[in-house]
Amino acid sequence: MSRVKQLFFFFNLLLLTQHVSAHEIRPAYLEIREVNPNRIDIFWKQPVSGESGIYLTPVLSSGWLTDSISTNSATGTALIRQWKIITNKSVAGQTITIEGLKTTITDVLVTVQFSDGTKITRIIRPSNPSFVITKSEHSALPVLDYLRLGIEHILFGIDHLLFVLALILIVQGKRRLLKTITAFTIAHSITLAAATLGWVHIPPAPVEASIALSIIFLAVELVHYYQGKPVFSRQYPWVVAFIFGLLHGFGFAGALANVGLPEHDIPLALLLFNVGVETGQILFILTVMLIIWLMHKILKNMPVWTRWIPPYTIGCMAAVWFFQRLAVIYFL
Repeated sequence: MSRVKQLFFFFNLLLLTQHVSAHEIRPAYLEIREVNPNRIDIFWKQPVSGESGIYLTPVLSSGWLTDSISTNSATGTALIRQWKIITNKSVAGQTITIEGLKTTITDVLVTVQFSDGTKITRIIRPSNPSFVITKSEHSALPVLDYLRLGIEHILFGIDHLLFVLALILIVQGKRRLLKTITAFTIAHSITLAAATLGWVHIPPAPVEASIALSIIFLAVELVHYYQGKPVFSRQYPWVVAFIFGLLHGFGFAGALANVGLPEHDIPLALLLFNVGVETGQILFILTVMLIIWLMHKILKNMPVWTRWIPPYTIGCMAAVWFFQRLAVIYFL
């Protein structure tokens, strides 16, 4: 039985369990910085793409954020609030709570920097939307949290998953598939690092629209392949994976860019995040291959027409995303 037939049920499961939105989970970011013993600057950045209309607000047990007026601004993907607090009280011992977080799937990255240079970094999750600031805590980056952030980014970014799935469908042979996925990994790691470290800057809206186009391209290539036509992606899949992998890397960089990590944290956070992305990608590929094997064992005969379901499903979903993202570019 063909691989396309075996993946028929996988597609149905994917569409039933995933939200139609292609945007990955973008964490919010809270930075509290003691400029000196009498002044504290607070920066809050909340994603609005895919989370619009959801109430999220940071609260400190001291009441600073409730009693003080913030300076508000917005970008295309985030709402930004900033406070300047004049006080002789330290942030140590206070409790941070993110109101409304329990009703979302968004994490909040929190960085607290004391006036003596000590810094702590934590991730607040919907299951436990608060924590007590303790200056004596270990100041190293939370390795497992950054790894998890990368894993969640890829596993909830359905557009990236559909691109990888299209590669699996069009590439035959395990060794050939390994080369293709390796090329994709190397490429998006390059641009992820370049964009996150500030070496290259490309507006996110055109990148997101181009990612949708890359998925449409593979869907069309898959249709042509099933029609018996020679296709470039079939002959040189690693070239296609590398070229579009560069593009997808800029999309991956959006997760860290929108968080707004402090500059001195970016290199290590980037490494951990990228390892998480690769881990999530490997988990996805292994899951797909397992489903292929199971379908091969369970199902023997399926109608020939079912082979057309995956490419047209991928193509239609990507086309919707492309026009949605094109509209965002138009109204910028």
